[in-house]
Amino acid sequence: MFVPDRSFFERSSLEVAPELLGAHLTHVTEDGPVTLRLTEVEAYLGDGTDPGSHAFRGKTPRNAVMFGPAGHVYAYFTYGMHTCANLVCSQEGEASGVLLRGAEVVGGEELALQRRGAKVPHRDLARGPARLTVAAGIRLDENGADAFEPPFAIELPDAPVTPFATGPRTGISGPGGDESLYPWRFWIPGDRTVSPYKRHPRAKSSSHT
Repeated sequence: MFVPDRSFFERSSLEVAPELLGAHLTHVTEDGPVTLRLTEVEAYLGDGTDPGSHAFRGKTPRNAVMFGPAGHVYAYFTYGMHTCANLVCSQEGEASGVLLRGAEVVGGEELALQRRGAKVPHRDLARGPARLTVAAGIRLDENGADAFEPPFAIELPDAPVTPFATGPRTGISGPGGDESLYPWRFWIPGDRTVSPYKRHPRAKSSSHT
């Protein structure tokens, strides 16, 4: 494992996303650290290019962090109950990000279990974007935090994970959920911590099963 330069993130999320598979993301709270091995991510682009992105219609107070600088955390609240976390990509001023969708807890499992529930199976501790943030203790008020500075740390595998799988992003309605146009979910095939695919009821049908 090695610590990347910030320039690693100063590229399109479509380039960064598959290279984040196998990366270790550590988040430290007063209770201790939890380290995640990323197994599933989704790429999102900026205004006018990606209808599934929060930045599709341009910059707003909510999505401002997506516009850079790169290597920061974009955290947002969804469904009135969940926090999800992204890592910001691309050059400053160009919205791009990678949603952290699924991971294996490889450090701090006892703390993750306290947060998620003592009877939760290991595979489910961070299997899904909301579970991931709960297990790691990532909070909404950490939106804009630098992933290269405490309480965060990130390491990449010595070699990119291959092969990796691609497919439609989960739960995206409309054209943004169309596999033929946006096959921008990336995951490690066969890994038990990858979340199950769920197509949004209003997403365009594809051949993905």
